[in-house]
Amino acid sequence: MGRVSPLPPPGPLRTLALATLANTVGTGLWLAGGALYLTRDVGLSPTSVGAGLTVAGLVGLTASVPLGGLADRWDPRTLRAALQVGQAFAAAAYLLVDSLAMFLVVAVPEALLSTGNLAVRAALVAAVGGPAGRVHAFATLRAVANLGITAGTALAGIALAVDTHRAYQVLVVGNVATYLLSAALLLRVPRQRAGGAARRVSDAARRGGPLRDGRFLAVSGASAVLGTHLTVLTLVVPLWTVGRAGAPPPVVSAVLLINTLLTVLLAVRLSRGADTAAPAARKLRRAGLVLAAATPLYAATAGLPVLPAVGLLLVATAVWTVGDLWQGAAGAGLAYDLAPPHAIGAYQGADGLLAGLAQALGRGLLTLLVLGGGAAGWLVLGALFAAVGLAAPALARRAVASRPAPTGEPAAAGQPVAPV
Repeated sequence: MGRVSPLPPPGPLRTLALATLANTVGTGLWLAGGALYLTRDVGLSPTSVGAGLTVAGLVGLTASVPLGGLADRWDPRTLRAALQVGQAFAAAAYLLVDSLAMFLVVAVPEALLSTGNLAVRAALVAAVGGPAGRVHAFATLRAVANLGITAGTALAGIALAVDTHRAYQVLVVGNVATYLLSAALLLRVPRQRAGGAARRVSDAARRGGPLRDGRFLAVSGASAVLGTHLTVLTLVVPLWTVGRAGAPPPVVSAVLLINTLLTVLLAVRLSRGADTAAPAARKLRRAGLVLAAATPLYAATAGLPVLPAVGLLLVATAVWTVGDLWQGAAGAGLAYDLAPPHAIGAYQGADGLLAGLAQALGRGLLTLLVLGGGAAGWLVLGALFAAVGLAAPALARRAVASRPAPTGEPAAAGQPVAPV
């Protein structure tokens, strides 16, 4: 495979990576072509599509903790495969959409399945990787996902170029097929046995679990705030690039390509050392400071001629991507290490819930801050990221100090039972 390949050596993680690759090719297809299918082929207005996706996304967040908790009690591999099949049916139902009401009928269940599946995926990654390898596995799958989304986006370009009813239908069917292929590959991963403690859910978990664990939520919230770098890169930076920096639209593709390439090359390397809370919190602090350092670079592009502005945009994005990768690895390490062994899935669900809320709120707030505030808006955003990053180690220390002393060792995580 070569050293630059994001695919791991043969084994359960390799199979999981191939399932992720298949799944994210479909993600790329739908990200690139879904909105155009709904507007140009179905005939919905852009405003209706945006409002419908927002409503569905917010409703979908409610599935994160319950399905994550379910993964603590059931084999997360089988549960994730079942959810992938459910998502395939939901994706196919978009062929029946002919009105806003029908769009919501399809989009809301699809969002519930999708958001819940993210929590189940996190539990499965923890089971396959084990305590010592789950952050590495997370980073590996992130690199693979970037490849898949890029490939799917490129394939969607064919349907968009043809721009016919049949081409859009093929795009939808292609998305359905990737879900089914991913589910089939997941069933080749060995079954994952829940830890012994998973069957003896504590009284505290019954009383509210992660949503009542304030110190965990504080750490997760800090990570979620820094995680809005995704919204900045995919929404704010493209609008800034064309509107304020004066660069031609193709530069947006170059900016996103830099992020993709660096993610594939560096995600695993930059994830090292984030397996436990203390070093992960220090990496999260570093992420906040690096993201903050990139904001004045973006701000400075507004006053430059086009060619220097484009060069600085690419440099800023390279710096931004390093912070992005440190944040992703550190956030995963903290969410895993601060979760009780019997509630890995539920805690990943809570972490995903906060991340989803931050992304939903960030789309409007960050656009208003940066595009409305100009260079000053970038500097305010940088100050926010720096402050949150600097607070991360103290928040993590408080969360670690509040953990109860272990009373017994649960069954080892990540130990497979009989392979299928």
